[in-house]
Amino acid sequence: MNQLNRYQTSHASEIQMLDAMRVFVRDYSNCFERSIAVGHVTGSAWIIDATGNSALLTHHRKLNRWLQPGGHWEGDISAFAIAKREAEEESGLTSLIPVSDEIFDIDVHLIPQRHSEPEHFHYDVRFIFKADKNEALTMSRESHDLAWMSMKEITDMGDPSLIRMVEKTSLFVVTPPA
Repeated sequence: MNQLNRYQTSHASEIQMLDAMRVFVRDYSNCFERSIAVGHVTGSAWIIDATGNSALLTHHRKLNRWLQPGGHWEGDISAFAIAKREAEEESGLTSLIPVSDEIFDIDVHLIPQRHSEPEHFHYDVRFIFKADKNEALTMSRESHDLAWMSMKEITDMGDPSLIRMVEKTSLFVVTPPA
């Protein structure tokens, strides 16, 4: 909760999601557990290359969409630990370096019903990492594909959540003077 209380954003839609997440975490002491019917906290990794010009996305098998790697609590000690573990599992990357251990982005989104699992919300806490774009990737069984994409390609997808992270990326990329 301390990280959520410190986190600030200027994005209007994200402010509403942050408020909703704070309420959810306050009201559910077991907020990470998938057994909560209304939703649960998840962790994601926005993985950029050294230049900040590309990000690694996975084509999610169940949702059939390009997304940043991420997933559910498995006894992890924090949302940051979830994000890092999921990034490693879903990409095979070993060169992940946190740009910051503070929250990079917040998103609350509805997950549709699937089989016996009812629709529910993911209260997604996102962290930013850098990785070597030349390192070999290993796709997990949760994905149809895994690819480095330019920020323009990601923006052209039109997903407001991804666009917001593309916009924020420039704040975390330090370009050496010419």
